[in-house]
Amino acid sequence: MSVSAIIPWVVGNWKMNPVQADACALVRSMKELLEIAPIAEAQCHLGVAPISIALTQIQAQLSTANRAVYTVAQDVSRIPGTGAYTGEVSAELLADSNIGYVLVGHSERRELFADTVEILKAKIKNALNAGLTVIYCVGESLEQREAGQAEAVVLQQICDIAAVVEAEQWKRIVIAYEPIWAIGTGKTASPQDAQAMHAQIRQGLSQITGYGETIAILYGGSVKPENAVELATCPDINGALVGGASLNAESFLQIAQAFANTQ
Repeated sequence: MSVSAIIPWVVGNWKMNPVQADACALVRSMKELLEIAPIAEAQCHLGVAPISIALTQIQAQLSTANRAVYTVAQDVSRIPGTGAYTGEVSAELLADSNIGYVLVGHSERRELFADTVEILKAKIKNALNAGLTVIYCVGESLEQREAGQAEAVVLQQICDIAAVVEAEQWKRIVIAYEPIWAIGTGKTASPQDAQAMHAQIRQGLSQITGYGETIAILYGGSVKPENAVELATCPDINGALVGGASLNAESFLQIAQAFANTQ
């Protein structure tokens, strides 16, 4: 499979939003819009990451959509199985609820909740061993970019997890590059800068795994309909992890359509 043959992913990270009624309305709007303007599954994978208490409810609502829209957990416990771990949700419990996808390593988890490299490795190992697909987030701060360290930082974040990903498990890894300085700020890396980083990530992956040319690499960081078309034309950008714009069904699906149109 060539890079151009990778089916893109567009995933909406709802973060700690919205309230239940608005979440239900958002899904209804998404389903209605997909009826009006279908996006073929062969052209673009779709997913949404709601808050944990809404995962199964949103999943049930999406089950009647005219195409697959995957439900993605925003996080997973570093502790496997079940037990006396108040507040935790393990990979096995997600799998038991048919939640097959999970975000790991988002900068907000790293910065606000002290997800260290060792914690992230444990989360990824548990998720993969439970059969989940991991969307692994990487990205540099503004200070690191200005110091010329962006590529080194991001490639190190890729290398950080290599020890816990078995050879065949790389098929269940998706990478999401999110420059921290662009998340929720309205700033976006230029398509040229984003493509350059994605190409470096792909080169790094190819040195670690034979699946380097087939792993989807998503861009995140203030993705919106206005910049999605140009981002979608970049050969190593295989979709988007969408924040704020995913809380509007029309905007989210316009982004998805931009990537679907590249196929």
